[in-house]
Amino acid sequence: MTRRRIVFMGSPDFAIPTLDRLAGAHEVLAVYTQPPRRAGRGMRETPQPVAAYAAAHGLTVHHPESLKTDDDATALAALKADVFIVVAYGLILPPKVLAMPRFGCINGHASLLPRWRGAAPIQRAIAAGDTKTGVCAMVMEAGLDTGPVLDRRECTIGDTETAASLHDRLSMLTADLLGEVVADLPAVLERQQPQDHTAAIYAPKLTPAEAEIDWHLPALVIDRRIRAFTPVPGAWFTGPKGRIRIRAARHGDAAGIGAAGHYLGLDSQGGMRIGTGAGEIILDEVQPAGGKAMSARAFLNGNPLSVGSAIGVVGA
Repeated sequence: MTRRRIVFMGSPDFAIPTLDRLAGAHEVLAVYTQPPRRAGRGMRETPQPVAAYAAAHGLTVHHPESLKTDDDATALAALKADVFIVVAYGLILPPKVLAMPRFGCINGHASLLPRWRGAAPIQRAIAAGDTKTGVCAMVMEAGLDTGPVLDRRECTIGDTETAASLHDRLSMLTADLLGEVVADLPAVLERQQPQDHTAAIYAPKLTPAEAEIDWHLPALVIDRRIRAFTPVPGAWFTGPKGRIRIRAARHGDAAGIGAAGHYLGLDSQGGMRIGTGAGEIILDEVQPAGGKAMSARAFLNGNPLSVGSAIGVVGA
């Protein structure tokens, strides 16, 4: 295996396994991440997870606001990298940057392209009820996730899969895939396949507003949406004392009958049975606004509900 000169670009923890894999086998010249963000009660400046990992392992870190300035382009070109590896970086690479490396810029994307191009492929796949997904290594070009695919790996989506659990599995799968791609770059590039653009489906960024639960939907659909939005932005509904996040749930009796958004009693495991447009959803853990996560039974101890009453504001 030829040892390659790599510039790695990534920001969230999803990208860390790939960086770790490549740094162990190749020369990582520099790591580029998004700038630090202010977070927490004190709004302290916090580095991106990839930046923190890279700094702890002695790698050079850069976090420009963009890559569009002449100074940024000059600094990147001076590294004389064989390839740029990009995993969830979050910044646009201008054409002059895409053209710099000898073997181009290769992106690790968490879907089976052309399905779920864009920012939230993991969540959209779960919410849509997909039974399989995977990761792709793609040659980057000016379009959004439109470049030729070099290789891909598939995996199933479990019936109880959350975005968090699928995120972790796909993160490791991306590291495996890109490790193999970089190890055999010239041959892999010769096998690239263009995407079928007519089959493209986009995965736009999630918003807190769309994570509000519509109890009139079928229970199976609501269950998928809750799992897709766990942990971020978190599925929620409006209760008597404000917004309540759903931390853990499952679908119950598909033939259950009860008014949408109304409490139907506890199940044998202590979960809150809630009526939907078709069937029941069972809430196992919730988090009231400004409070801590708690079991459904603990929530009911502080917020008693009679069977048949609405759990909060139930939209049309």
